Amino acid sequence: MNSYKTEQEQFWAGGFGNDYIDRNSKELCLSGRIALLSQVLACARPIDSAIEFGANIGNNILALKQLIPKATLSAIEINGKAVEILRKIDGLTVYHQSILDFKPDYPRDLAFSTGVLIHIEPSMLPQVYDMLFQSSKRYICLTEYYNPVPVELSYRGYEQKLFKRDFAGEMLDRFPELELVNYGFCYHRDNNFPLDDATWFLLEKR
Repeated sequence: MNSYKTEQEQFWAGGFGNDYIDRNSKELCLSGRIALLSQVLACARPIDSAIEFGANIGNNILALKQLIPKATLSAIEINGKAVEILRKIDGLTVYHQSILDFKPDYPRDLAFSTGVLIHIEPSMLPQVYDMLFQSSKRYICLTEYYNPVPVELSYRGYEQKLFKRDFAGEMLDRFPELELVNYGFCYHRDNNFPLDDATWFLLEKR
């Protein structure tokens, strides 16, 4: 892959994405991800299949394998170094491509993203929302930085690489058949399961 629609894709496919993998590997906290996804799954009916948009090295996938070991799991990832690690996860279907190039092949019980939509070029979000919707048979979970209005922040000294907004609200407005099931907040100073500050939203097709 060497042709991208946005500079953000090039950013994450290249050197910065590789550096992120190194940081993410050192900061792995599987228990925190299990705790978070346990809250999400507790609000849902049984999940037999799931696909993650922007899986990186698969920390969330590994947590899901602990929680729902019989589920069929898939992952979309743009970074080649991360894909090499993902392909070592037993039974995982890996799509090595940009989310913006992904063509939903079949709907899963759950389609989700964690800290990914915040790095998407805002003008491309409607396309990603459509793909999340098409990839979901029933549930969509978004765990992202929340802000009631769209804002851009500097990200490790880079501009145009981090955006906060009400992603879930925008999906609810775009797809009337979606309903909010539940939501919650992750806190970096949690005594037992610290994770990056983010808000998760579970949406359901009704």
